[in-house]
Formats: sequence, C-alpha cells, structure tokens
Amino acid sequence: MTSEATTQQTTGSTNPAAFVTTHWTRVLQAQGDSTDAKAALSDLCAAYYAPVFAFVRRWTNDEETARDLTQDFFARLLAKNGIDNADPGRGRFRSYLLGAVKHFLSDARDRDKRLKRGGGQQMQSLDASTDTSTSVQLPDPNAASPDHEFDRKWALTVLGHALGLLADEHRLSGNGIQFEMLKPWLTGDSEKLSQAEAARKLSMNEAAVKVAIHRLRRRFREIIKKKIRETLNDPAQVDQELQHLISALAPKC
Repeated sequence: MTSEATTQQTTGSTNPAAFVTTHWTRVLQAQGDSTDAKAALSDLCAAYYAPVFAFVRRWTNDEETARDLTQDFFARLLAKNGIDNADPGRGRFRSYLLGAVKHFLSDARDRDKRLKRGGGQQMQSLDASTDTSTSVQLPDPNAASPDHEFDRKWALTVLGHALGLLADEHRLSGNGIQFEMLKPWLTGDSEKLSQAEAARKLSMNEAAVKVAIHRLRRRFREIIKKKIRETLNDPAQVDQELQHLISALAPKC
C-alpha cells in the first residue's frame, strides 16, 4: 500500500461526494429519468471519475484532451441515461464501467477517420467533440496499460475511502490522535517513524503499540472487504476482487 492511497481520501465519509459506495442497488437506482435516479448517477460518476480519467489519459498524449474526453464520457452518461443497460447479473460494476469507457473511445475514434503516420508508427485521433483534436499515440509497451491504470485508480479510490471511514471511526471513539500517529503503518509511510517513537509520543508501551497496529490493520482490511462487497453482485467474489485490488497496486515490472 502506498502513500498515494492517502491522496485519494478527502474528508472520508463526511464528504459522500468524494466516493459513493457503488452497490448494484445504487446502480439500479441510477436507471431512469427520476430525480433520484439522476442524483444516483451523478454520485456514481463522481465516485469513478479518477479511474476513468486514468484510463483515458493512457490513450492520449495530452492531459487536457484526456480531461475533455472524460468529461464528455460522463456528460453523455448523465444526459442519455447511459447506465440503463447495466445488469447486476453480469458481474462487477467496475468491469461494466470500463467496458462503457472503451466503447465510448471506440465511437469517438470512429467519428474521426483521420489517420496520421509518424516515426514508423500509425497514429490515431480521437475527437472529443471540442475544438481541440489531439493525436492518440499507440501505447508504450513499457508503460502500464490503460486497463491497469483504471484498476490501479479504482484500488486507490477504495483504499482512500476505507482509510477515511477508519479515521472517522477513531475520531468518533476519541482515538483520533492515535489513529493519525499509527496511520503510516497502513499507508506504507512508516520508514521515518519507529514503533518505539510512536509509543513514546502516545505515552504507550511498545507492546501496546504493536497490538494497536495489528488491530488497525485488521479493521482496515475488514472495511476494504466491505467496500468491495458492495460493488459486487456475488459476495463469493470478494476475496478474488481483493486479490485483484492488491495486484493492481503492485509495481509494474
């Protein structure tokens, strides 16, 4: 787990727009023209903006164009009930959304028939329906794939939200200071702080700190699994999806 997970967290569960749990029931609520459906879809778009942008960014050689395309993708979902054909029986919402992004980019490419050639490689252009048309280079074989970037950002989003919920739990129980002191052992930032030093600052003995860190990690894992479970139709897939989350965060060789 890296410190980037921390940056995905804003104010935890006190800011539901930062990450709305994507139950399939929430997805079903997002289908239709009602006010509630539109609100649910807007929440889902906000929750998955970062993974979608990461995927699109891997397709483009310009960050601004990637933002335009990502905004266009979500605008179309919001304007055209783009989630109405989502089916919980088909599995993960994450997979459904990734397929929708790929379909959107394919349509955009088809609308722009111009092909450019350079450096012995074929270049493709995607039209984001804006005044800017920037070439999309073929992926660098040494770089992370768009699919991997989507999954990595999805994983960081889940971890960031779980971290926010865990922080809220500790603040409500009066253990906010202890959580902040021990949080580096969750985010992988503990190199500069020893458990002995943490114990001294918390006026605890080192054995008690070790136990507290163990409990913190166990509770963090429980929350992560709960968040994952809420994005699946089949609870039996939780462990498999957790392993996918871990692998998505592993450094690319």
